[in-house]
Amino acid sequence: MLQIEVFSEDAVLIERSIKANGDKPAKTFYEQVAYAYLGGKFPVQIKLPMESGQEPYAAGLYTPHSSSYVVNNFGGLELKRFGQIIQPLGAKS
Repeated sequence: MLQIEVFSEDAVLIERSIKANGDKPAKTFYEQVAYAYLGGKFPVQIKLPMESGQEPYAAGLYTPHSSSYVVNNFGGLELKRFGQIIQPLGAKS
C-alpha cells in the first residue's frame, strides 16, 4: 500500500500561476506538498494536485483513494494526472 505523509508545515494550499502567452490564457494551479514512501531510505517529496478552494489535507498519513487510479492506453495502472484524492490511512475506499 502506498503511504503518503503530510507534515504540519505542509498543510497549506500552494497557488502557482502561469502568465498568459499569445493566445493562451493565464492559468492558476493549486497543489500541496506531501511525501511518498516508495521503499527507499527516505520518503520522496511529491506535489498533490488540488482544486481551487479545496481545503488542504491536514498533517497525517494517507493513501491514494481507489478513484485516483486509471488504466492507461497500454493497459497499465497509473495515478490520474488531475483529480487525485488521498484518504487517511486505514480508511475504507
